[in-house]
Amino acid sequence: MPFTRLATATTPTCHIGLGLAAIGRPGYINLGRDEDLGEDRSVQTLHTRTHELLDAAYAQGVRYFDAARSYGRSEEFLADWLKKRTDVDDVVVGSKWGYTYTADWTTDADKHEVKDHSLVAYERQLAESEALLGDRLDLYQIHSVTPESPALTDKELHARLAEAARGGLTVGFSTSGPAQADAIRAALAVEVDGEPLFRTVQSTYNALETSAGPALAEAHDAGLTVIVKEGMANGRLAAGNAPGALRTVAEETGLGPDAVALAVVLRQPWAGVVLSGAATTAHLASNLHAPAVDLTEAHMSHLATLAESPQSYWARRGELPWH
Repeated sequence: MPFTRLATATTPTCHIGLGLAAIGRPGYINLGRDEDLGEDRSVQTLHTRTHELLDAAYAQGVRYFDAARSYGRSEEFLADWLKKRTDVDDVVVGSKWGYTYTADWTTDADKHEVKDHSLVAYERQLAESEALLGDRLDLYQIHSVTPESPALTDKELHARLAEAARGGLTVGFSTSGPAQADAIRAALAVEVDGEPLFRTVQSTYNALETSAGPALAEAHDAGLTVIVKEGMANGRLAAGNAPGALRTVAEETGLGPDAVALAVVLRQPWAGVVLSGAATTAHLASNLHAPAVDLTEAHMSHLATLAESPQSYWARRGELPWH
């Protein structure tokens, strides 16, 4: 698996990845986005910003970069950076299929993305991803699997995914929604010719939403690499919005609430890669202090009081505006 590159890396930030959801398109649901991006969200401006973030991340030890077909032009921006930076042959590149970007580079579209987990969608989107990323694409994940997703039961799709895996592509899945644990366990049971199909899982886990933790531990024990997304809860755990318990621990550790929030995830023994979703180099630099946060058991107990029910968390997330 390409993730063995991360296991042998020596930089303290190697297990933090950079997700491009917030900068590959002009509209997203992260809080504080207006301040982070300003009014100029042209293709060229976000292309330049993405390259600045990728340069900064790589210089500070980040080696995993995460895109998706539905993240606007994230794959295109990443592909352009990889062509420019011929010295970055040690990075791991992941993307996702299953959602189509439909906002036409606006922030006020009726629908920003449309979900489709069919075999037809997979074949179309894999061709699109490979046209941009070529052999730099290491990991391809089904985007936001839920327990009712047809991707969990479509045998023909499973066969095609297994074929791609035999060709060298790592096959994984991501999850979203209040039933993440159920989706993870269902995906772990998917086999082709008696062998597990999926080698990675990417799920939401943070101080507010911890429900997937036991299932992610099971995935890790089964040999999957666990990637954690939304460790900052779409900005709800960032400095301007951080709840009191998080601010208290941040003050005691001398680092920002964002670093503490990501440190909580890094502390989980099953966490392989934890994504930063930073949209500015300053926020990225702050996020990358996470490995230096010294969390005591008392800190962890205090932060555990922040956990919400998955139903409440995902209902709140669903109310966040695209802006």
